[in-house]
Amino acid sequence: MGQIAPNHLVFHEQRDHLFNELHTRPFPVISSPARVSQLSVQHEVEKTGVDLRLGEYQHICDLCKRYSVNPPAEEATCYYQDFGGFEFRWERHTEFSTYTFIHYLETKPFEKTGLSLLPEEWLAEIPGKVISGLHVEVEEEASHVYESPQVAIDSMRNYFEGHRLLSCFVRDKQAQVWTAYRIHSDSMGRFLIVNKGLNPCQTGRLVRRILELETYRMMALLSFPIAKEVGPNIHCMNLDLADIIQKITAIKSLDDERSLMGRLTQLSAQIEQTISQTNYRFSATEAYYHLAMSRLEELKESEVCGLQTLNEFLNRRLTPAYLTCETIEKDLDDLSRRIDRASELLRTRMNLTIESQNQHLLQSMNRRGKLQLRMQQAVEGLSVAAISYYLVGLVKYLAESAKSVGMIESSALVTGLSVPFAIGFVVFGLGRMKKKLHKENEKLKEKLN
Repeated sequence: MGQIAPNHLVFHEQRDHLFNELHTRPFPVISSPARVSQLSVQHEVEKTGVDLRLGEYQHICDLCKRYSVNPPAEEATCYYQDFGGFEFRWERHTEFSTYTFIHYLETKPFEKTGLSLLPEEWLAEIPGKVISGLHVEVEEEASHVYESPQVAIDSMRNYFEGHRLLSCFVRDKQAQVWTAYRIHSDSMGRFLIVNKGLNPCQTGRLVRRILELETYRMMALLSFPIAKEVGPNIHCMNLDLADIIQKITAIKSLDDERSLMGRLTQLSAQIEQTISQTNYRFSATEAYYHLAMSRLEELKESEVCGLQTLNEFLNRRLTPAYLTCETIEKDLDDLSRRIDRASELLRTRMNLTIESQNQHLLQSMNRRGKLQLRMQQAVEGLSVAAISYYLVGLVKYLAESAKSVGMIESSALVTGLSVPFAIGFVVFGLGRMKKKLHKENEKLKEKLN
């Protein structure tokens, strides 16, 4: 008997969505024989700025109208529907969408593929560019029993236009996978699975792993051309940085330091621009590579009569390309850190040079101040003499006036006696004025501090 959840429980608003995330994008159930084709279409933004993903929904609806089936919900990111003669599976991912078509016509391998029943004009109008196209054929073992391994290889080569083959057993030898890992005359890749005992669910999971392996492999390689293009630029920037660092030790003036700082700033801007243009692609490559490797590991391969396995082939070809991208990404980060260290070193040197110049400037100002003080003291002496002279002159006029009216007998005596008093008065007055100015300067310094 089922239990009813207590009414007082308050569930997170995203709880149902997060819980059901485990059930999104289920694997297909595929019986044998089957014809499966998948197109992985990369999302791109047109020059007009219109996101091509916006046209996907309408394009799928057009196909649904042709076959009178229900279209997907407008906000859907996946869609699975039986169109009568074939099954259609559409899934939207972050950077690409996959269109998978499955039918069960009794034909020879790759004679009638999963795309054979689709309208050509509808396929041609799929928004975006196809990054991966793959045909996967599932055959029963009874129709592929040969006298010897070499006869089997020669026979299988006919399905792959004569290319060198790769093959392996998967899932404890319950199936055998054949491929050439080549683009064939129809511009598609090919895989042939010989079913030796897988049920439809196991077959569907195997087909999905192979399809995902191919898509993730191609998406991981998108950054490889970028890495090859950026590599020589990194070498040139490394040489430029080494030249700048070498010249730091031979700097003779502040102008040299400013010139080198200008070069470092330009180099730093260049490397940061490169990082901003490649960082997302390199990060995506790392994610896609690990996804591809996980799908490859899930196949649980074993060798078939000396032929290369998928794991052996991809590890020899895909892994070096991924490591190249990883190395370029690390080189960019390392170069950015070295530029930062060189800039810090040069800034420290420039600060020391500026401080040395400031110290010389202060010493020059100190010498100038002392000179000005001496001149001021000389001027003060002259000022005392001049003011005293004028005061004594005033006393002389007063004394002569007093003598003329009979108040004093000798004006010269009074004038001579006034000289020391005048000098003392002037010196006392200038001293008080200097003390007052000194106190005002002290108060101003305290306010500024």
